[in-house]
Amino acid sequence: MAYVDLSLDPAAMRRIFLALGLAGADEPVEAVPLAGGVSSGIYRVDLRSGRYCVKQALPRLKVAKDWQVPVERVFAEIGYLRTVGALVPGHVPKVLGEDAASKSFVMAFLGPEYRNWKAELLAGRVDVATARATGAVLGRIHAATADDARLAAQFANDADFHALRLEPYLVETAREHPPLADRLLQLVERTAGSRRVLVHGDVSPKNILLGPGGPVLLDAECAWFGDPAFDLAFCLNHLLLKAAHLPQHAGALMDSWRALLQAYWPQVRWEPAAALEQRVATLLPALTLARIDGKSPVEYLGEPQRQRVREAAIALLRQAPRSLDFIAGRWARDFA
Repeated sequence: MAYVDLSLDPAAMRRIFLALGLAGADEPVEAVPLAGGVSSGIYRVDLRSGRYCVKQALPRLKVAKDWQVPVERVFAEIGYLRTVGALVPGHVPKVLGEDAASKSFVMAFLGPEYRNWKAELLAGRVDVATARATGAVLGRIHAATADDARLAAQFANDADFHALRLEPYLVETAREHPPLADRLLQLVERTAGSRRVLVHGDVSPKNILLGPGGPVLLDAECAWFGDPAFDLAFCLNHLLLKAAHLPQHAGALMDSWRALLQAYWPQVRWEPAAALEQRVATLLPALTLARIDGKSPVEYLGEPQRQRVREAAIALLRQAPRSLDFIAGRWARDFA
């Protein structure tokens, strides 16, 4: 079935809402593009039946480097939202319907009572309770899905995860840093071979809304049955980067780091926590370096900050730390 670009075909958008029974036969369907991530087209649609959000997977991501990924990843996201919505109700958006032709789906629109965690952090509003709640939700998801053979088969999205995460982050960084290539590619191989829980793949503050019921995880198109270390390291990485960017708030950000972990660790029952921590600690500096020199560099660091983060990440990567406390101590010393 040919891919239908909703931004170029308003009639296709109308067909979706008519098919789902959300729009009346005589009702206009007008989609308003929303600002958002780099991987999808996102639209708001206001109808008599309610306000909705439409998300469509894009074949080429909106970044400077060439980054093309399969649009079928949308079905992994739909599956994740439905699966996790049943496990931790209220902590992911509700999927209302999908459209195979446009590789898109419709979900409930989350209004102004929801705040974006990244925007809050960049504004200097660092709430340790938010990090604690995020760690608790992530731990619940991982614990509830651990070693589930049915989910392992449903989310065996190894090729997509490689294209969306391992290649643009770690493999691309290996190209940019040949002396570190062996170490980075070993992390790729280890991560790809660890299949324990349902992984979100993009647990970033930009993909977390803060609402009346706590954090809501968005953008699960990288969903994969794999290594929980990736989700944990990916989220912790953003707290490190924000601490480098906002040294005046570094103390609160590192308190958030500790709170997230304190809420997460008690739920680790599928393997020894020490083994998981070691994987997180060795992967984390690689992801930090990837947000400087990979295909998706963080946008808010100036060049002097980028160089300092680069040097700190390379030093940690070479040390291969086994403990997250070691990384936190090094970061506080360098950036607080």
